[in-house]
Amino acid sequence: MIDSKTIDELATKLSSLVPESLKNAGDDLGKQFKQALQSGLAKMDLVTREEFDAQTKVLERTREKLEALEKKVSSLED
Repeated sequence: MIDSKTIDELATKLSSLVPESLKNAGDDLGKQFKQALQSGLAKMDLVTREEFDAQTKVLERTREKLEALEKKVSSLED
């Protein structure tokens, strides 16, 4: 998942995009941006890079086994 520091940075960047006329509510707006980001990201089914890489390796091994089994079946059919 995305760490708290990254969410803080995104909220700060969003707050900096707010027009000057609304800057008075800056702290409150920053908190709202942060809450909205956390809520939105929590709803997503995200995985870490490590989890993704591990599953990619599992998939590669599974494909290799499948190809080997397909060759074996093909040779048995001939």
